[in-house]
Amino acid sequence: MTKVAIVYHSGYGHTTKQAEAVQAGAIAGDAEVNLIAIDAEGNISEAEWENLHAADAIVFGSPTYMGTVSWQFKKFADASSKPWFSQKWKDKVAGAFTNSATMNGDKHSTLQYLFTLGMQHGMIWVGTGMLPSNAKSAQRNDVNFLGSSAGAMAQSPSDSSPEEGPLPGDLETSRLFGKRIAETARRLRR
Repeated sequence: MTKVAIVYHSGYGHTTKQAEAVQAGAIAGDAEVNLIAIDAEGNISEAEWENLHAADAIVFGSPTYMGTVSWQFKKFADASSKPWFSQKWKDKVAGAFTNSATMNGDKHSTLQYLFTLGMQHGMIWVGTGMLPSNAKSAQRNDVNFLGSSAGAMAQSPSDSSPEEGPLPGDLETSRLFGKRIAETARRLRR
């Protein structure tokens, strides 16, 4: 069975909801999924590092803070220099997602950072593969309303609880993205 690891940091719980949507999609794509939360100190356990090394695909997730990943995610990324040195993640499928309070919020900068991390590891990047919802008839809860090709984007108002945001359309975008990641990893494993 294809193995997908989703490693993410969530400061307030909104990005956790997005990670869970990616997880649901990867499961629907017939993958075994490990959800790995980076803790408040920017750490994951040794067993979680081993899950990453054993995965066929790794999906990175972070809220967008001040135009990039959270410091906790950055600490994890810096610690990934050990598997980078031995090329443990080379040729694994990679993708990413992010969430911020505003519609734009410089989320693309975060996805670009995560893309660069994946490329440094020699990974194979998978974008959303979704057309943007950009016609006059578009509604806020349409799939890919935020129009990202590089990775899944979500928006949660700064005063919303995780139960209130991200919105259903952003979560469905994330779910479909997770399914695409799993299906791509499965095809490449053959």
